[in-house]
Amino acid sequence: MSQEILINWAPQETRVAVVEQGAVQEVHLERTLERGLVGNVYLGKVSRVLPGMQSAFIDIGLDRAAFLHVADLMPNITAKHAAPRARESTPAQPAVDTLPAQGGNPRVLPPDPVLPIERQIFEGQALMVQVLKDPIGSKGARLTAQISIAGRLLVFLPQDNHIGVSQKIPAAQREALRQRVAALAAPPGGGAPGGFILRTNAEDASNEELSDDIAYLRKTWQRIREAATRQPPPTMLHEDLNLMHRVLRDLVGSQTQSIRIDSREQHGLMRAFAAEFMPDTVEKIQHYAGERPIFDLFNIDEDIVRALSRRVDLKSGGYLVIDQTEALTTVDVNTGGFVGARNFDDTIFRTNLEAAQAIARQLRLRNLGGIVIVDFIDMLREDHCEAVLSEFRKQLARDRVKTMTGGFSQLGLVEMTRKRTRESLAQLLSEPCAACSGRGVVKTARSLCYDILREILREARAFNPREFRVIASPQVVELFLDEESQHLAGLSDFVGKPISLQADSAMTQEQYDIVLI
Repeated sequence: MSQEILINWAPQETRVAVVEQGAVQEVHLERTLERGLVGNVYLGKVSRVLPGMQSAFIDIGLDRAAFLHVADLMPNITAKHAAPRARESTPAQPAVDTLPAQGGNPRVLPPDPVLPIERQIFEGQALMVQVLKDPIGSKGARLTAQISIAGRLLVFLPQDNHIGVSQKIPAAQREALRQRVAALAAPPGGGAPGGFILRTNAEDASNEELSDDIAYLRKTWQRIREAATRQPPPTMLHEDLNLMHRVLRDLVGSQTQSIRIDSREQHGLMRAFAAEFMPDTVEKIQHYAGERPIFDLFNIDEDIVRALSRRVDLKSGGYLVIDQTEALTTVDVNTGGFVGARNFDDTIFRTNLEAAQAIARQLRLRNLGGIVIVDFIDMLREDHCEAVLSEFRKQLARDRVKTMTGGFSQLGLVEMTRKRTRESLAQLLSEPCAACSGRGVVKTARSLCYDILREILREARAFNPREFRVIASPQVVELFLDEESQHLAGLSDFVGKPISLQADSAMTQEQYDIVLI
């Protein structure tokens, strides 16, 4: 499937759109003042160990402490720090990669799955960690002590000796590629070479290209190790590539026809980077000099606006309703105005088929992660259910992000998960409503009137003012002057005090104040 990548660059923000068959499939954003943290390596400091959760909080210099689970610790941390003498070590020294094997490379000890976290690390200890997930909402970043460094063809695992191959590479070629990398990665003096994972675009790479990538990754790791010995925690040891360079590393493939960018300066920088690390992609990088904004070519800005809406209209007349919460995302499929099929079963089937394609696209476009519950329209025929589920899985297979999909449950729901590493598009571009605090609803004006009446009665029993003055939103004051005027006058007679009204347009509907005069 042909793919085109459009890049809109500005000093304050970079936006990337992945277009397939004329439709936007993915949108990536990076703001100069809000760069993502995934892939960054830090020398952190253990601020708190929680034995009950088998986890720890690590200070890496952010506003909120980051989270580290015991499963993400390296086994060699145990060997260094479980012994009593470890507590006499210098806190500024990293707790990973400190047991050199022959040749100076890290030696990984057999894992001890039952060793609790409180026996592996302690408060105040320095720890080299990498960000797995950006801070999302009220949650801090998710960390791992198992460092991995991504290159163009390979991913380097300096604390491991395993050599893996991407599952997208044909099975018949995997073993040969594994043997080639094992031979190329072997250090001249022997010892542990570190682990590598071959990425999909390494399928046709030459030995020279693989060797260059191995040398680059090892040099990067050496710089990280050296910085860890010089810098005190918390400090950043390695920053992942910016968005434009990550596009070349992670998004460009054989199906990519062109990469168009609307900045002449950044176009030159991208070509220079590609010439050094990805020479095959240099000719694909083009400077867009058109008069129309580059995102207007495929109405991308309109798609972004629609991606912030709950409702997604289908071409057939049906529609989706997508609700994103902190725990999960729900998708409801509705037939809407679609009545074009020959019978009701066919109408439902065709709507669900179209919805399966649209849902997969919306998950990528909105970057929705975590648990996703899809409520397709109920289908009576088993073959229809299988066809819809097959189409849904086929569309999800095009997603670069890992997904897992189950079958239809007894309630007719499809449960799936999509790996979440960064904030969704809505979380990046919007914030909770100031009027409703993100609930999506506010109390009615009448409910607020009755709340105010009860509050006045409560204040009248506790104090003896000369007058009560109600300051509220114009909607509430208008209701008091019209439909609720009799109740307001009755309360005034009951408490024996005058009650005056004052409208404040700066107040939201749920805000009010009662002043005792």
